[in-house]
Amino acid sequence: MRALAMFAAATAYRVARTALPLVLAAVLVVAISCGNQGASGLGTGQTPLRDAGGEAARRPQVAEPLSLDRVRSWAYQLQDLTAPGALDALAASRYDLLVLEPTRTDWSSDERAFDTHGMVERLQASAAHDGRHRKLVVAYVDIGQAEDWRWYWTWSHNWDCRRSPPDDWPAYILACDPDGWGGDYPVAYWEDAWKQVMIYGVEGGASDRDYLSALDEVLRDGFDGIYLDWVEGYEDEAVVEAAEEAGRDPAAEMVSFMREIHDYARARHPGFLVIQQNAPSLVEGHPEVLEVIDAVAQEAVWYDGEAADDWNDGDGHDRGQAPDLSAFYLSSLARYQKAGLPVLNCEYAVDHAEEAYRRSLEHGLVPYVTRTPLSRLSTTPPPGY
Repeated sequence: MRALAMFAAATAYRVARTALPLVLAAVLVVAISCGNQGASGLGTGQTPLRDAGGEAARRPQVAEPLSLDRVRSWAYQLQDLTAPGALDALAASRYDLLVLEPTRTDWSSDERAFDTHGMVERLQASAAHDGRHRKLVVAYVDIGQAEDWRWYWTWSHNWDCRRSPPDDWPAYILACDPDGWGGDYPVAYWEDAWKQVMIYGVEGGASDRDYLSALDEVLRDGFDGIYLDWVEGYEDEAVVEAAEEAGRDPAAEMVSFMREIHDYARARHPGFLVIQQNAPSLVEGHPEVLEVIDAVAQEAVWYDGEAADDWNDGDGHDRGQAPDLSAFYLSSLARYQKAGLPVLNCEYAVDHAEEAYRRSLEHGLVPYVTRTPLSRLSTTPPPGY
């Protein structure tokens, strides 16, 4: 802003000295405007996206994204992004990285008409913690499970999980979610048909779908990267059994699957980020996974909760993990840290939020402490937030 004012003043002086008073007046207006930004309560270098009577958000003066290695806080929201005020809260937040549900792939409701591209653009115009860079906005995608509310689901519903899947279901669907999330089904992710859904594209279908795959949708909507859930699918009992029958190594197949996602996205969007969620022990037998991801995130190192959709469900947080499990996670995550990758963690705690943040920071993790429904921003933000 200062350089622009100086250039304008110099140009006006060369054209006509009599215009100098007008230029000085313009410079004064700019200076006052910048000063008001700092006094607005939004923080240095941040201005409202909308007028004072509407929703407030932050816009960094420099539109460059914060680099992933400088992220010191993040947030994770998968539900209720269409609720009134949800995007306002995300834009006005001081989190550096947002992991969000793409939303318009949910075809169980009118959310299929949600303007995901507009959401991404708006949030990418909001500031990170330093007020000089913008937030990173990353899409959550479950790569290891089929979800019966997604655009690609054209089959029957309500399998009782007691016998084989219905006859009209594709062969790559193997079982029901072992953690109790309804409508989620582990898949044989090495099958070409599933890779078409996730990466390479499924032709035909509804005319109002302008994307061919889950990854294609993420790229079209302008996300900075993808957050891969259910990487741990290679450890699922039904997946292991199916892999053995097919003569495949489920861990090696997962790394190969992730590499295909990485390569496809990077060819179309250089710098596209790939973040692995959970399964930190994958690196033990397959260090090549470090070549295809930019960061790893681990849920529930110290605190977990039951699968819940209700934000106020008392079982959705503060269930302590066994100390040996926490130690196992930390030991595996240290491999990623040693390789220079950022390590995020999501703890499900309310009463023990302060302890969860303290332990996380002591181990060099970038923590977010919330509740399992992931339907709004945390009520227990990081220290100093």
